[in-house]
Amino acid sequence: MNNLETAKKLETTKLGGDDVAGIDELGQVYKRLKNELGKIIVGQNEVIERLAICLFARGHALLMGVPGLAKTLLISRLAETMSLKFSRIQFTPDLMPMDITGTDILQDSGSGRRDFEFVKGPVFANIVLADEINRAPAKTQAAMLEAMQEHRVTVVGKTFHLDPPFFVLATQNPVEQEGTYPLPEAQLDRFMFLIEVDYPSREEEIQIARSTTGGTLPQLEHILTGEDVSRFQGLVRRVPVPDHIYEFAVDLTRRSRPNSEDAPEWLKPLVGWGAGPRAVQYLILGAKARAALHGSYMVRLEDILEVAEPVLTHRVLTTFAAESEGMRSRDIVRKLVEQLSKES
Repeated sequence: MNNLETAKKLETTKLGGDDVAGIDELGQVYKRLKNELGKIIVGQNEVIERLAICLFARGHALLMGVPGLAKTLLISRLAETMSLKFSRIQFTPDLMPMDITGTDILQDSGSGRRDFEFVKGPVFANIVLADEINRAPAKTQAAMLEAMQEHRVTVVGKTFHLDPPFFVLATQNPVEQEGTYPLPEAQLDRFMFLIEVDYPSREEEIQIARSTTGGTLPQLEHILTGEDVSRFQGLVRRVPVPDHIYEFAVDLTRRSRPNSEDAPEWLKPLVGWGAGPRAVQYLILGAKARAALHGSYMVRLEDILEVAEPVLTHRVLTTFAAESEGMRSRDIVRKLVEQLSKES
């Protein structure tokens, strides 16, 4: 038995046969998903992978980038590949919370009696696109909090549960742009990943020009149902994690906190607030989902390293000293990951 066969045998000892087959199936589904999106979306392979990780880890994703980078198109087309209910909310300064959650409306019952009837808002869907979420003020942004965390909505004292799977994909413009309201830290923490969408390469931009200025865009094939998504989400939770991976996730998160004794000296003047325990949870869940998508039957260190940046970047808040030195949250996270991985 060669080393690869030995490693695979060791990996599968903690998984049942059905789970091993499920991971193989998920890997094939992921390849089909990428191929379908590739018919319309040029490049952005890393963005697509991170969206898939959030989906199968039961997380929410926040995409950030300047206008025109196909953030909205990518999300709407991702929803098209799934037989799920999709809704899009365009956040604007005059958007009200009831425009998201829904509200009671006085209806005529036909017998001369008038009763209040709850009309569901666009948040009652499986995939919700919160487009340009930082264009709306804090009161409206907060309407998403309970839905994202508790998967329910409370309106006028009544609670309504959201049907699973429930997945919020939000886009935001850079906060330096006019007319934006920065998301508060409490709401940022609800998002599993912050996915930064960058400009395409020259070759990709040429391909974009060729493929999007001709005829109509192709229709995408439905690949997943709601039952499939829920089944794969449960499968991801069962992917085994070695003890040293748990320790790595905890050590990395603790080092991001400037008041912690674990924090390196260079970080303390640069960071005002570090990541909380939810970051540890998302590091593990993200690593599990990535391992399953790539056909691995156990989480490896490389899976944690790949998800560390999108999990931690929006949870590490820099100080003025960091800004004056040109150090962004992403730079600090990368340095932390590099240092800890060398020590491990």
